[in-house]
Amino acid sequence: MNANKKKEQNWDYWFLLPLYPYQQRPTLRQEVIKDTVWTFDQPHGLLYAVVPIRMTIIKLAKGGLLVYCPVAPTKECVNLVRELENCHGKVKYIIHSTSSGLEHKIFVGPFAHFFPTAEVWSAPSQWSFPLNLPLTWLGFPSQRTKFLPLDYRESPFADEFQYHILDIDLTKGSFVEVALLHKETKTLLVTDAVVKIPQHPPEILQLNPFPLLFHGRETALDNLENTAENRLKGWQRICLFALYFRPSMIEITTIKQLIQEAINAPNRSFSNYFGLYPFRWQKNWQTSFQAIANREIPLVAPILETLILPQAPKEVINWAIIISTWDFNQIIPAHFSSPIKATPTQFRQAFSFLENNPFSPYNLYPSGNDQIYQKDSKFIKQLEAILIKLKIAKPPKKL
Repeated sequence: MNANKKKEQNWDYWFLLPLYPYQQRPTLRQEVIKDTVWTFDQPHGLLYAVVPIRMTIIKLAKGGLLVYCPVAPTKECVNLVRELENCHGKVKYIIHSTSSGLEHKIFVGPFAHFFPTAEVWSAPSQWSFPLNLPLTWLGFPSQRTKFLPLDYRESPFADEFQYHILDIDLTKGSFVEVALLHKETKTLLVTDAVVKIPQHPPEILQLNPFPLLFHGRETALDNLENTAENRLKGWQRICLFALYFRPSMIEITTIKQLIQEAINAPNRSFSNYFGLYPFRWQKNWQTSFQAIANREIPLVAPILETLILPQAPKEVINWAIIISTWDFNQIIPAHFSSPIKATPTQFRQAFSFLENNPFSPYNLYPSGNDQIYQKDSKFIKQLEAILIKLKIAKPPKKL
């Protein structure tokens, strides 16, 4: 990579949320629907468990652009948006679509700074931790920031877009998700509500495959070649880490073995954690990945399924029912695969786990690996029990 390209990918405020790839954040723009819908992907993760984080831009019928879920406004990213502005008009609206996702909130203010005529429309029930600060203190422009009305018909873009807000009180804050429908293209935008796990690593992660190769190893003694096979293995393991934190198919080495292997590791650089690699994968670990990959029904991430959405099952189901009445044929989430080809019925089915009906066919994964899914979710369920005991979280409610 030349010096100018590297400089264009700098994100100077990386230290505010020091997650990979830290200061260097490449952007990949892809056209989803010609001259109308574009996605902007950047890599994002922790401990090399890296997945795409995504912004979506839609052209307005009367000219101008709507931005959903901004990403880091590096010079490269801003220039890519400017190219769209030159063809289709200025950024007119910026939608901040969640309240709890700091990885999304932190980019809104800096992004809006580069587009000074755009209105910023934020999801309600905003909060911050450890101090609950007003949005203006978090960089949101004070004169241009407004909260989305609960009734989408009161928004200035209601002629082209329809949205519905899910707002769950978590005591210490709120989980908010704004599902936004672009009527013309039949495209549904969501942030974290549902995802789809692709079999192969997304293109944005292949620009710098080091995280893929890091997780593709069996031990610290491996020095993997940059091959499609090794990148694929690393990606599938990253998905399991990202979804479950500690999947059931992984074991942790002893301290003694960890240190011994680090001493003999072929790569003991700072970026490789000085050769420290504590993970051991069981031989049949890929069955866990296949249980979640390429499902017909969109996937609700385990942390949402276990910790968040059961706090308000009735509200979630009602929200999903309303969205299932809309006319769309694809979903663009802010993470993992995009776009997801899905029907309104399939979107509704994704939340059927809240109905506590073990005989419902929608509670079974198409692969028939529901038991594997539940086994891999064990760590998150243990985490839930701890948080409830510490009174940080509340017990789930019954529908």
